[in-house]
Amino acid sequence: MRQPSLTARRVAAVSVSLVLAAGAAACGPEDNDAKSSGGDSTPHKGGTLTVLNSNPQQDFDPARLYTSGGGNVPSLVFRTLTTRNRENGAVGAKVVPDLATDTGRPSKDATVWTYTLKKGLKYEDGTAITSADIKYGIERSFAPELSGGAPYLRDWLVGAAGYQGPYKDKKGLAAIETPDERTLVFHLNKPEGEFPYLATQTQFAPVPKAKDTGTKYEEHPVSSGPYKVVTNQNDGEHLLLERNTYWSASTDAERKAYPDRIDVKSGLDSSVINQRLSASQGADAAAVTTDTNLGPAELAKVTGDKELASRVGTGHFGYTNYIAFNPTVKPFDNVKVRQAISYAVDRSSVVNAVGGSALAESATTFLPNQKSFGYEPYDLFPAGATGNAAKAKELLKQAGHPNGLTVTLTHSNSKDFETSPEIATAVQDALKKAGITVKLQGLEENAYSDTIHSVKTEPGFFLAHWGADWPSGGPFLAPIFDGRQIVKDGANFNTGLLSDKSVNDEIDAINKLTDLDAAAKRWGALDKKIGEQALTVPLFHPVYKRLYGKDIENVVISDWTGVLDISQVAVK
Repeated sequence: MRQPSLTARRVAAVSVSLVLAAGAAACGPEDNDAKSSGGDSTPHKGGTLTVLNSNPQQDFDPARLYTSGGGNVPSLVFRTLTTRNRENGAVGAKVVPDLATDTGRPSKDATVWTYTLKKGLKYEDGTAITSADIKYGIERSFAPELSGGAPYLRDWLVGAAGYQGPYKDKKGLAAIETPDERTLVFHLNKPEGEFPYLATQTQFAPVPKAKDTGTKYEEHPVSSGPYKVVTNQNDGEHLLLERNTYWSASTDAERKAYPDRIDVKSGLDSSVINQRLSASQGADAAAVTTDTNLGPAELAKVTGDKELASRVGTGHFGYTNYIAFNPTVKPFDNVKVRQAISYAVDRSSVVNAVGGSALAESATTFLPNQKSFGYEPYDLFPAGATGNAAKAKELLKQAGHPNGLTVTLTHSNSKDFETSPEIATAVQDALKKAGITVKLQGLEENAYSDTIHSVKTEPGFFLAHWGADWPSGGPFLAPIFDGRQIVKDGANFNTGLLSDKSVNDEIDAINKLTDLDAAAKRWGALDKKIGEQALTVPLFHPVYKRLYGKDIENVVISDWTGVLDISQVAVK
């Protein structure tokens, strides 16, 4: 079972990355393919790329970062064993080699994974990158003072559960072997066919032991990527990156590294960011954002301007917003009540509440509608576009509520267009047509999070959301529906408190598969099976719309991140 800290930190990171992706539908970008503005088929090399962000890039240490696919700005500095495929749309959801020669060689039962490093890999100081450096980088991520990164390895590696990192335990992790300078062998507690996805996390970036400065390492981490850190002010509020002259494109097929420098400026208001990108004056003409979306009002303005509309990147990330039920709370212990609400929901009004179809796509499956997740279309409780009040009333009568019922819906007061009052009100209005009176209970963000993530206080009916650590059904379904991941004294995300042996067994069976396409099909079938229990009502998958400056070229948006890939961008 995952440690509570894993899920707690995981969702904190997902919230950041998705406020950052606000940071991934069955198709890739709608508004633009990878392109070079100005008609030049070869993107320009040189110049300065400016990044305008709301949130600072805090804890810029590979041990402490919690990213998907290596992150956006972090992946310019930290290379990992594997990485995401830097291409548009669905093909961008594949995992590919990075420092390693391949995505890993599994043993027959996927409990042992072997990697070989490419030849000629160097740090920013010209020294060679070795397998021992990657082993050390992983080990230091276990140090309590460097917490924050994805802690799957604590669960997955043999003997790692109580490891406290190399500062306290000089012996290191026996589960990671380095028989020579280019080979790593990982020994796992159980089969994990998706280990290549995990190897994209920044914890797999090499760290030279002699250059490790502990908690101060984030001020000047040693680069293995195309750029090195020359300035890190106020814990990531201002990051200035310049070329790592020892990085070689011959060893890195993914990062293009067109600009000479990357200037990341954070702490800006989202409306200011969009105004500056819209105006595209001075340095802002060669600017992008990695964390700020267009809101409904801004999108309406942009849509009416052809020039601005041509500078909007559209993407999708594996993310679902949904209604959650706690079946231990009446009347939600009755599956017919849960089904009635599923039929009564008006998804059109929910989509409108979050900005319309340009910013959200209706969902009837828990899994995001992308191939890599194993998406299998189904609609078990067809409500149509505006809800099926008649069917809902019929089921309520069968459940012993012929005159309807009154329930309380818990939501966040934050204006996040995910669990916020606008969505709650849309649900309230729809259910009223079916004879269900919904009282709204709005909580401040911290109180909301604490309430819904505790088994002791979890309400019966509330708004929730989930995003994936990587584009697969595994990190999407398991934390929410694996009964062994119910956490009674900590952060719990199995909101339906489902503990179904057949579901748990199928999760284990899929995890053994190293054929990720075959695994995806099984995840899709499992999603439908779980959906029959009506423990959630999927509402929508978000769509991300972001402006970029008029001098930006070579825009690439994959279904892995759903946002512009900074490693591909060039400036005129």
